[in-house]
Amino acid sequence: MKKKIIIGSRGSKLALIYAQNAKDKIIQNTNLNDEDVVIKKITTKGDQVQDIRLSELGGKGLFSSNIEDELLDKKIDIGVHALKDMPAIETIGLRTDAFLERNDPREILISKDKKKLKELKAKAIIGTSSYRREFQIKNIRSDFNYKLIRGNVDTRIQKINDGLYDAIILSYAGIKSLSMVDKIAEVFSTQEIIPSAGQGIISLQCRNDDKDIISILDTVNDQKTSLRAHAERNVLKVLEGDCETAVGAHAVIDGDEIILEAELFSLDGTQRFYEKKSSKIKNAESLGKEVGQILKTKSNNSYKK
Repeated sequence: MKKKIIIGSRGSKLALIYAQNAKDKIIQNTNLNDEDVVIKKITTKGDQVQDIRLSELGGKGLFSSNIEDELLDKKIDIGVHALKDMPAIETIGLRTDAFLERNDPREILISKDKKKLKELKAKAIIGTSSYRREFQIKNIRSDFNYKLIRGNVDTRIQKINDGLYDAIILSYAGIKSLSMVDKIAEVFSTQEIIPSAGQGIISLQCRNDDKDIISILDTVNDQKTSLRAHAERNVLKVLEGDCETAVGAHAVIDGDEIILEAELFSLDGTQRFYEKKSSKIKNAESLGKEVGQILKTKSNNSYKK
């Protein structure tokens, strides 16, 4: 096997923390040392354009396609991704089947003067780039205004300080990794706001014919996270979800059972479809497909254009 393993990552502060976590895990679980594993920064289309919705740019693959291209061109050996940013359907020639232990999947609120959601004024401006988050918050309180916000976490928080937004919704995992927990005004339970499928999970992607890398990734794969990831992602696969699909899916493992909770909104956000089911963990993948199909049937395709 060649000496150096190249990990491809987005260049943001948060993405590089995730890539370093992956590198550390690989070194811990193999006989490779620090010099053997190199992190390469890759600029993605999603990083380059910050002022319009991802769905208008072309969807979820904007944060992963450049990394995947480098994998397919053999310029890197492993791609590190936030699983929630990846398209539901795997790219031909690649496999995403290794996952680091899940970080906290919950959603959080950051606001001016650390006001909780119920304390915010009517017509407060909430910043989000996600239809799912917008519709979920509307379900809790219907008197807010919503405005697109993108960019890294520091930029988004600065926009609150500048008075452009009253509050923003972000993932706990990202804030925790950036050591910015002190900025949090409120943490939502996964029952209050069902997170995006795969939220808080770092996925490691490689070429599906690269046996050496596959065997390395097998050593760092967290089995429970993998089961949860596949169950949640299969909801998306059945729905053929993209950036405009307002869908949340969250699975937990209890002994030898996996419990999957998911919700789907109609395109305009006025209708909510919910399902919760459980099965033995060995049936995690089929559970995801079953829940996805139930939601698809309930919604009568009202979530699609």
